[in-house]
Amino acid sequence: MSRVQLALNVDNLDEAITFYSKLFDTAPAKVKPGYANFTVAEPPLKLVLLENPGKGGTINHLGVEVESSDKVHDEIARLTGEGLFTDEEIGTTCCFATQDKVWVTGPAGEKWEVYTVLADSDTFGTSPQLLANGEDGVCCGGTVAQDPA
Repeated sequence: MSRVQLALNVDNLDEAITFYSKLFDTAPAKVKPGYANFTVAEPPLKLVLLENPGKGGTINHLGVEVESSDKVHDEIARLTGEGLFTDEEIGTTCCFATQDKVWVTGPAGEKWEVYTVLADSDTFGTSPQLLANGEDGVCCGGTVAQDPA
């Protein structure tokens, strides 16, 4: 089963978790520092909250969660065939999960991902290029400082 993903920037994660728990009558599926996600059964939705003070109430990115890597690769082929530029991230770590994903950018600059979760992770996200330069890791439009330990 596929479901739409909505990733929101929030000013205060605890307040947002309380609100969305009540709104969708469900507890978060995952809570980590600066991050939470909800797997909402009805309507089928993956709601992701990213704590970004000063940007609360804005869309971070949009997505479609699919059930397998094969589906991600099918979408890479389909979107490329449609003439859309795709940015593939296979086996990447993002939002406390290892994922296969593909990104496309909409006409107004909105970021969309089609992804599948392969496994949970203890880290928010890593970008090999940034980490090689000693910079912070970036994931889904958010940035977290890497633990120096």
